Amino acid sequence: MWGTNAVLLIVFLKTVTYMDFPFAGFQGCVVWGTKMPIFAGWMVILIWDALLTVLMIIPGIELYRVSGTNNLFNAVYRDGIVYYLYLFTDAVLSAVNMIIAVSLPLEYQPLLNSEVHESPKANDGHVAVQKKMKANYKFSNICGTVYRQGNVIFTPDGNSLYSPVGNRVSVFDLVNNKSYTLPYENRKNIASIALSPDGNVLISVDEDGRALLVNARKGVVLHHFNFHKPVKSIQFSPDGKFIAVTHGAHVQVWRTPNHLLREFAPFILHRTYTGHHDDILSVQWSPDSKCFITTSRDMTARLFTLNPVEGFRPKTFAGHKEAVISAYFSEDGSTIYTVSKDGAVFTWKAKEPLDEDNSDGDDEPVASTSNGVVKDIANQIANTRWGVHKRNYFNQAGTKVVCSTFHAASSLLVVGFSTGVFGLWEMPGFSNIHTLSISNEKISSVAISRSGEWLAFGARKLGQLLVWEWQSESYILKQQGHYFDMNTLAYAPDGQTIATGGDDGKVKVWSTYSGFCFVTFTEHSAPITSVAFAKQGSVLFSASLDGTVRAYDLIRYRNFRTFTSPSPVQFSCLAVDPSGEVVAAGSTDSFEVFLWSVQTGKLLDIMAGHTAPISSLDFSPAGANQLISGSWDQTVRVWNVFGRSGAVEPFSLNSDVLAVAFRPDGKEAAVSTLDGQITFFNIQESKQINVIDGRKDVSGGRKLDDRVSAANSTSGKCYNSLAYTADGRCLLAGGNSKYVALYDVREGEGIMVKKFQISENLSLDGTEEFLDSRKVNDAGINVDLIDNRDGSDLEDRLDISLPGASRGAGDMSVRRYRQEARTKCVRFSPTGRAWAAASTEGLLIYSLDESVTFDPFDLSIDLTPQSVLEVLGEHEYLKALVMAFRLNEKPLIQHVYENIPRGDIRLIARQLPLIYVPILLRFVGEHLDKSPHLEFDLVWVNTLLMTHGRLLRDRSGEFASVFRVLQKTLGECEQTISKLYVVSFF
Repeated sequence: MWGTNAVLLIVFLKTVTYMDFPFAGFQGCVVWGTKMPIFAGWMVILIWDALLTVLMIIPGIELYRVSGTNNLFNAVYRDGIVYYLYLFTDAVLSAVNMIIAVSLPLEYQPLLNSEVHESPKANDGHVAVQKKMKANYKFSNICGTVYRQGNVIFTPDGNSLYSPVGNRVSVFDLVNNKSYTLPYENRKNIASIALSPDGNVLISVDEDGRALLVNARKGVVLHHFNFHKPVKSIQFSPDGKFIAVTHGAHVQVWRTPNHLLREFAPFILHRTYTGHHDDILSVQWSPDSKCFITTSRDMTARLFTLNPVEGFRPKTFAGHKEAVISAYFSEDGSTIYTVSKDGAVFTWKAKEPLDEDNSDGDDEPVASTSNGVVKDIANQIANTRWGVHKRNYFNQAGTKVVCSTFHAASSLLVVGFSTGVFGLWEMPGFSNIHTLSISNEKISSVAISRSGEWLAFGARKLGQLLVWEWQSESYILKQQGHYFDMNTLAYAPDGQTIATGGDDGKVKVWSTYSGFCFVTFTEHSAPITSVAFAKQGSVLFSASLDGTVRAYDLIRYRNFRTFTSPSPVQFSCLAVDPSGEVVAAGSTDSFEVFLWSVQTGKLLDIMAGHTAPISSLDFSPAGANQLISGSWDQTVRVWNVFGRSGAVEPFSLNSDVLAVAFRPDGKEAAVSTLDGQITFFNIQESKQINVIDGRKDVSGGRKLDDRVSAANSTSGKCYNSLAYTADGRCLLAGGNSKYVALYDVREGEGIMVKKFQISENLSLDGTEEFLDSRKVNDAGINVDLIDNRDGSDLEDRLDISLPGASRGAGDMSVRRYRQEARTKCVRFSPTGRAWAAASTEGLLIYSLDESVTFDPFDLSIDLTPQSVLEVLGEHEYLKALVMAFRLNEKPLIQHVYENIPRGDIRLIARQLPLIYVPILLRFVGEHLDKSPHLEFDLVWVNTLLMTHGRLLRDRSGEFASVFRVLQKTLGECEQTISKLYVVSFF
């Protein structure tokens, strides 16, 4: 028993969190709430052990009472002295353990909570208790990328747009001007997506044909499925019962998984349809879901029925000279339009089966029975002969049709071309409404909303996503990510915006709330190497390889200052002093640090001393006039920028310096080197205090051309970016790996707390831990390394390079390479609630706050006003309140709200799901205006603001309307009470 007790005690002590601050008499207290099951098991064993001890001592006591001391000594001699020593020790230890466990005074119980309690001097930044460091950051959003490849689709209501972003799917709310990324990943880049007609089910298929069935509203993966072949197109039937999937030269139709039935195999194959001789490019359902039409590279389209029809043979629509990319039904199903890649649009009409006239202009009505009753669609198709009614051409010289879509209700045909031009035609008259150029590269995907008002376009090469309202000829959405890699990022002081710089020479500013880029600066003519905000957040600085450092005004959105060096150099890093009056930049050519005055734009000083390119700069946040610089010459120098002495403290290291970072108090600095180590220096004492060997931490993932395993592949693995948390307790490090590491660096510990994997996308190099030996050919080469672009377009496969040249005909930017999973820059938000990484996938944001909040009380069949009243009668006030909000009936909400006891308000406010916080605040604000329960409403307002203050502050832009309602009603209440006071006083 004691052995089990000891094991549980050791496990418990290893998993608890110890307090960091020495309270009188309670040094090293533990937080029991972290592992309550282990603690409970420990207590149960202690109680059981104490009971056994008592039961074993009772016979000895009885023997003493009956026979006296002599017989007791005889019993001890008989049973052994060790036995009774064990009993005595067991009893004493059990009693001591029980007393310690239950004797903690009540006034110290708040110390055992998992919250952070601040002292009365919290405004000075002194935190009284910090028991547990929060490291459970989760993926929140992708801001730097809006579209990669695949098709874009509108939601059924037309208010949102789904866009594939690598192996993820982003949702753009066009009404509320907000975007978020669903929290799941496909194995590889997504090739096609489809949304059910009711908008509840989303299917995303990657390049290999592996599909994920997802709850679109909650972003939860319901099922994994493999189609075993690349999927060009996937479509739900209009009634939502079937899914048509292209499968090479075949089409497979699957039954849609039913959410009302619990199925072991959600995907059930209905039928496979054949007939094409090359890959199928698209599939389109008829309005009644009874048949569908497919298009293929074999320059034909074929019409199939969902179920077998007697006497029916699949119809073939031939006559095009290039691949048919799409085909569509008219609203009544009597006309079919086919669009080919060469810009031809054929209109096909249905004719009588007995009519032998083969005129293309025949536009007779569809077949009917002799008694005048129109046949059903299945028999109609079975007895219909289709012919070309009209041939039309777009006449866009030197261009190809890439994508198209059709709105049957308004007969609008939208076509995207390879030159970045799109056109809108009204069918069947083929009258051009307008043609517009929206991109310099080909349009990869096009979609139209159900109402036919909005058009969505995606351009793969430039990463553009646009939503166009064709009637008013205006943009609803116009977003574009960085064309090349994203190199650097910086958080604004308020944490609401992020600035990024890329290899395309552009500086973009993103909103963390909406996920949209709201300003782009294009003044630089070379890649951006670093960006930084001034302390006030209204000025942004950027350094570039074009030899300039620029300052931008984020109020007027203009470049108001440009800093240059006396001789042209390339700037590799940037730093701004805490006052925002001096900006410093390091060069890669002259190995010098340049200082400028922001107000005058004049060069203040040139600091020399390094003998290799300068890789990183950072000013001391404590305002000590210190600047730290790291260089490839394996040294770190601390400069006294504004001092008269000009003393420089050099620190020598064993490898090239890649990144430096000051701790927020300015007393310590972290340095990352090429050998994978992170070294810590005490700036005041000028000595090294700790070293973290992070090569094993950052290593992971095997590239296709690696000759060693991922566990042993540490070559080139290092951290090229460091960032401290706001309190200086943790250090975030990212580099040439798929991992970002978070270290606990308090008091020189250097313990890795958590390792984040930024991507699981197998389309990127370095994400797999083990290579597939089945993909290695006889020559020992991985087949994925062989350039095989048979599936791409002919113009993309043409080799225009000169003989013996491998990079194109004089164009050195044309390269063939595999993107690698890595991060170039990591930064913590000033609030400490999030961090961001500039990665291959884009701008990744990890947050402690869930962007898509789960609602545990969703609408169901059982959710009725009667059920809400029943729950309220059972005194489950929180559940009743949330259920009333789900029904959105104001009288019912008011009834539940007014029946909540005042003593339960604090508890309910803490447990309220975050999604209902602004809803309840708005309701209380409106209720306060007309309710006599003034104190009750004020208690609700105060409790909600105190409990969810951080959420409301961080998302103040989103809840601005709620704050205005509260401010208005509270102001009116104040005026009313003031008038009553004045009247009663006089």
